[in-house]
Parts: sequence; C-alpha cells; structure tokens
Amino acid sequence: MRHHPFPDDLVTAQRSWAATYEELARTGTARTTALRRRLLRLSGRVYFHPYWDQPRPTAGRPELAELARAEDEQAGSAA
Repeated sequence: MRHHPFPDDLVTAQRSWAATYEELARTGTARTTALRRRLLRLSGRVYFHPYWDQPRPTAGRPELAELARAEDEQAGSAA
C-alpha cells in the first residue's frame, strides 16, 4: 500500500462516492432516489472534510479521486 497524505476516512468516503456514482449511472437502476441521497451525503463528507481546512493541504481533490480509483482497481484485481 502506497503512502498518501489523505486521512483514511476521507479516502473511504471518496471511494464510496465513486461506487455510488457508478451504480447510479448504470441504466435500469431501480433505486435512484436512495442512490442520489447517498451521493449527496457522501459529497458533503468529502467536500466539507476537515482535511481541506488546512492552510495548504498536501494534495488536492483530483489527487484524492485518482487515489480512490487506483485503490478500487487494486482491490478489484486482488479479488
């Protein structure tokens, strides 16, 4: 596992956000209302996380999204 500057709970929220977004984007999803609500809740967790309150965060939102994507791919290939 690679070291990164993000707190674990922020990475987990970003990974959950990406998974929820992907599920919502699939056609034929029956529970869109629940998924949209979850996406909004996770967006708030990611956007308003205390990490971003630092005067100069070590890394930005694009790096967080890329890290979450890489971890999901790594978890998928390990399964």
